[in-house]
Amino acid sequence: MNANAKPVETRAKASVRAGRHVYDALVVGAGPSGSAAAYWLADAGYDVAVIERKRFPREKTCGDGLTPRAVRQLEDMGLGDIIARAHRYVGLRTCAYGHQLELRWPDHPSFPSYGYVITRHDLDMLVAERAAKAGARIFYETEAIEPVIDTAVRSDASRDKRLPKLLGINTRDVKSGRMEELKARYIILSEGTTSRISRHLGAVRDKGLPLGMALRGYYTSPLHDDPFIESHLDVRNSHGDVLPGYGWIFPLGDGRVNAGVGLITTAGRWKGINTSEMLDTFIRNSAGKWGLSPKSACGPATGGRLPMGLSTSPKTGTNVLLTGDAAGSINPFNGEGISYGYETGRLAAACVAAALCGAGEDAIYSYEDRLQAAYGLYYKIGRTFVRMISNPEVMHRCVQAGMHSNALMEWLLRIMANLLRPDETAPAEMIYRALLSVARVAPDPEDFLTGIGTATR
Repeated sequence: MNANAKPVETRAKASVRAGRHVYDALVVGAGPSGSAAAYWLADAGYDVAVIERKRFPREKTCGDGLTPRAVRQLEDMGLGDIIARAHRYVGLRTCAYGHQLELRWPDHPSFPSYGYVITRHDLDMLVAERAAKAGARIFYETEAIEPVIDTAVRSDASRDKRLPKLLGINTRDVKSGRMEELKARYIILSEGTTSRISRHLGAVRDKGLPLGMALRGYYTSPLHDDPFIESHLDVRNSHGDVLPGYGWIFPLGDGRVNAGVGLITTAGRWKGINTSEMLDTFIRNSAGKWGLSPKSACGPATGGRLPMGLSTSPKTGTNVLLTGDAAGSINPFNGEGISYGYETGRLAAACVAAALCGAGEDAIYSYEDRLQAAYGLYYKIGRTFVRMISNPEVMHRCVQAGMHSNALMEWLLRIMANLLRPDETAPAEMIYRALLSVARVAPDPEDFLTGIGTATR
């Protein structure tokens, strides 16, 4: 901290008790990306604190499915044996227009060929405990109220494309109401979709990029231990119209399934769609096989928004980074967020560690470049995919064609789940590389759509 810095401006001066301790890193949010970042930094020996508004375990709206990418991250954190107690599944059953295909996870040199279904109630607690065991200090039931901006360093997020430098976060104990300033050299904002601190600093979501909406509930089912998770690509409203989204049924292995619906689109095209009605219709249509009904519901459905495609910016400041849902890192192809939460949290931790080792702000600013290197072109293709399926006629034609070709759907699964092999030139990899060649030069989705036909001939 700069000893000559000007006094910190804060609306809560009189009631905030400033602590003297300065952490190496302060993480806001103990969800997937926050706990992953905290684990990797603490495991490397750094002094880390985490602020979490809730007391774990707690309920969290999610599909609860762990893909091979997520499993890899959990195993890397030493949680492989523990999550192996959850329900293991081997692939995806895709259903649409009276057809179904069972697609197993592909063999891959870096990822396992299986996934798990485990509630976020249990999963987030496991990862947070792992971070705490590694040495991170977690402040549960502690709310991040506002950032403490270093006023000695002037910054305008809209002009500079960088977030302001922070000295810490003003926090409030949820039970006692006590205010306290937690100070840190680097701050990782893993707030999820609420993103209170991120918005305060000037981070905004690009409304032209995909945004999802999901609603899910738990139901008892005789097929609770099915070895496949199930996806429906022809979800409808009460009038029978096909919607630009999907439905899912993920077996938990404990007598319950997680069943829900999701809409993925751009420019607010799903505005006005009643997701509760959509879920009710989906449950009625799925009742025969899975035995789902309002009577089998374990409680009310809950929903949330899904910011996708790295849609939030800026993602960095001199000593600040955004991760997970706060950075809009959800995969636009399929709405998967857990694995990308773990991965972006780990990537942020690596950048902070490099900064702490002497690389300074250059290491922090490299975070956005590394995000683009890892996901930029892939998400660009995904955003174009969302634009295409937002058109009901295009969606109908694509699904009809795919459901008659097991090979084609297996290729699509590898692309949509981001499980392409770097060491192969199989059809899925060849198709994706052709799309990449267009994505590298097409400035916007319209140009990209025009170029796809040429690249894939």
